[in-house]
Amino acid sequence: MSKHKDIIIIGGGAAGFFAGINIAEKFPQLSIAILERGKEGLQKVKISGGGRCNVTHAEFVPSELVKNYPRGEKELLGPFHSFMTGDTISWFQERGVELKIEEDGRMFPVSNSSQTIIDCFIKESNKHGVEICYNQAVKSFELVEDGFLIHTIKDQFTCNKLVIATGSNPKMWNLLEGIGHSIVEPVPSLFTFDINDERIKNIPGVVAKNVDVKVLGTTLNSHGPLLITHVGMSAPAILKLSAFGAIELAELNYNFKIKVNFIQKDTDTCIEDLKKAKILFAKKLVVNTTQFDLPKRLWKKLVVASGISDEMKWAEINKSQLVSLAQQLTQAVFHVTGKSTFKEEFVTAGGLDLKEINFKSFESKLIPNLYFAGEVINVDAVTGGFNFQNAWTGAYIVAQSITK
Repeated sequence: MSKHKDIIIIGGGAAGFFAGINIAEKFPQLSIAILERGKEGLQKVKISGGGRCNVTHAEFVPSELVKNYPRGEKELLGPFHSFMTGDTISWFQERGVELKIEEDGRMFPVSNSSQTIIDCFIKESNKHGVEICYNQAVKSFELVEDGFLIHTIKDQFTCNKLVIATGSNPKMWNLLEGIGHSIVEPVPSLFTFDINDERIKNIPGVVAKNVDVKVLGTTLNSHGPLLITHVGMSAPAILKLSAFGAIELAELNYNFKIKVNFIQKDTDTCIEDLKKAKILFAKKLVVNTTQFDLPKRLWKKLVVASGISDEMKWAEINKSQLVSLAQQLTQAVFHVTGKSTFKEEFVTAGGLDLKEINFKSFESKLIPNLYFAGEVINVDAVTGGFNFQNAWTGAYIVAQSITK
């Protein structure tokens, strides 16, 4: 026997719960179930932001917010005018969850624990009668006369309206292709760069605060903090490149060269500054007199890479060594040989083709009463709470559309 619900949501993650709760609040008479394949839901919420849950980002202008989405920038502008960062903050506040803004604009619960968000969702789901069905991996679904028939590994369900909120799930993408939707081939987004280079060896944890990075042979470039890791480079300067260059870098098989300007000055200006340092610190060792506000360990590595030994004083360095140091500081080329996942957060570029979605309602243009929210569609963002904001906005609009 099939179990019937008015609305079924496939996927018990951020978007799925947010949609379910908002539908139930508006129309308590509707029967709603969330089908989650795991034994518990909200796993991405749990690990996001190192277990603190990076709920959203303190950007309050829709036209600025959309710039953080390599895929989805144009499509999300309208939706963000309907449900935006400020609405997210208010939504959680009204349910007893206070958020705070950190220096870099990321927003977290004041509790610094993702469990606060999970507890809020579970409490609100229970309060409004949203049924959460765990261990219900969906095998297939099909269109029937009054809606949809869904087969899970355990049960059969029917519903009038169906919401897909399964994130980057290849099985679901295959099922959607089976009913006529197009899927943009997924590739990783948000990853760190693997680099084996003497200049960054044995100095993990060093951060250069403001760098410019370019991928040679492409138009890709970014700016921001750069972190040296055990295997290469990370932090916003790199992660932005990985997001905006997701498709291009995949085509290069993650083998390419980057040029890094560690000091945001051109080479000629840098040479003039180094000449002044040569006079000012004539009797001091070059490796010990860090310039341009660079971390000491990185400065030392770049000095040595310029052919200046540990024992050399500023007065002793010749013109070619000075030029070489300026080039290391302003146009250091590194060979990237691979990628690593950024923390536990795996984001993909790809998914349901955006042309097949009505962004006023997040409903399928091909199949009536079929809705989408979150990363199941071909939208992804840079790190900083933007992927969650896409989930909240899409899920909220789905709830508004379904209950009209």
